[in-house]
Amino acid sequence: MRILFPLVLLGLGSMITALDFTIVYVALPQLAREVGFSPHALQWVVSGYAVAFGGFLLLGGRLSDLLGRRRMFVLGLLLYGVASLLGGLAADPGPLIAARALQGLGGAVLMPATLSLVVTMFDEGPARNRAMTVWAVCGASGLSLGALLGGVLTGAFGWQAVFFVNVPPAVAGIVAAFAVLTPDGPRRPGRFDLPGAVTGTAGVTGLVFAVAHGPQWGWTSPGVLACLAAAVALLAGFAAIEARSRDPLLPPRLLANPHTRAAAGVILIYGLTLQCVPYFLTLHFQEVLGYDAMRSGLAFLGPTLGITAGNLAGERLIPRLGLRGALTVGVLVGAAGTAVLAWSLSADGSYLGLLAGLVGFGLGSGLCFTTMFIMATTGVRPSEQGAVSGLSSTVLQAGSGAGLAVLVAVAGRAAGPADAVTVDGLRSAIFLAAAVAAVGAVAASRAPRETRVR
Repeated sequence: MRILFPLVLLGLGSMITALDFTIVYVALPQLAREVGFSPHALQWVVSGYAVAFGGFLLLGGRLSDLLGRRRMFVLGLLLYGVASLLGGLAADPGPLIAARALQGLGGAVLMPATLSLVVTMFDEGPARNRAMTVWAVCGASGLSLGALLGGVLTGAFGWQAVFFVNVPPAVAGIVAAFAVLTPDGPRRPGRFDLPGAVTGTAGVTGLVFAVAHGPQWGWTSPGVLACLAAAVALLAGFAAIEARSRDPLLPPRLLANPHTRAAAGVILIYGLTLQCVPYFLTLHFQEVLGYDAMRSGLAFLGPTLGITAGNLAGERLIPRLGLRGALTVGVLVGAAGTAVLAWSLSADGSYLGLLAGLVGFGLGSGLCFTTMFIMATTGVRPSEQGAVSGLSSTVLQAGSGAGLAVLVAVAGRAAGPADAVTVDGLRSAIFLAAAVAAVGAVAASRAPRETRVR
């Protein structure tokens, strides 16, 4: 029981972070009508969260190592609670996007604190795998559960409820953190890498911002090219600073770890592809099949159950296949399920016709989510788990922001000049996600052979 209560609390933190990424999906049509978003600006309800989240994760991860993981866990929940309250009260697009960005900042503090707490509480091997499975079940299921909960809340109470629902869990989590998590103690010795924090955060944020704006402004527009050039220059400066810093924000030796390096490649591809699929499923359910918000949310039960089954299966497969084998299987199952899903899309089809693809997508996603984060933290010293958690989360969210922007552009191009949601457009985007996801098997194969749990 001494370990159970903290693990349940950390699972809640993981679920809040993931759930808030997708909980607004089903509410988007109603939100657009009532708040006054244009079609292009509406994407920023999702991307505003992703850009802030991806841009500040490296900083959030390192702060967990230096200032204390419980402190950062509480700060992340506090930011979430305040941002959610402001989002539910917003009446115009600007304040609402700002609230989503503040939620993203809260996630950038909360997610690496949560992951590093899970990793440092349990020894590497079966105990950590089991704890990571609980964390992954909460996090990966939260992506689909967010759409489910968003549909139920929007249908019953309006779009504001998808923001207000975060406030009570945030308050409860803050109170529980002081009761069940071990106090951090004094600040860990070491100097804060301010130049690295500034250049790294600005570089990642600029990169995600440019990619997210590319479809709307044009990839060769001056604004996008300027953002990309600035991001590349800042990231190059960040790399140079980290190589010389006595206490770097992202220690270069982390990337020398073959487990972390291979996992980062798979996490990037997962973010570019599988993590974006729920967005297009929401469009298909509502715009093509005509489901209302509540029915759309219930339609996500299929992938949610598949993700949960994949998470649980991952714990059993890792001792038998090793991390490399289990991750390769997860990638291939996820890619195959996504391809089946794309092939099954039809304007006059039924939910039953989609079920095989939905479950296959969910099963592969769950397998990947558990295994890739276990692999990323393998062989990393406890004092740097916050940094590697921030790195892994940054790669995931940067990939998600970029993938969503590109796939939205592909769906729009296939839809034609009317810019309407069509089955052909959605099918093109999801087929592309499946094809690119399969490349993750190559990244998984680059992991060390000796990854079996001893």
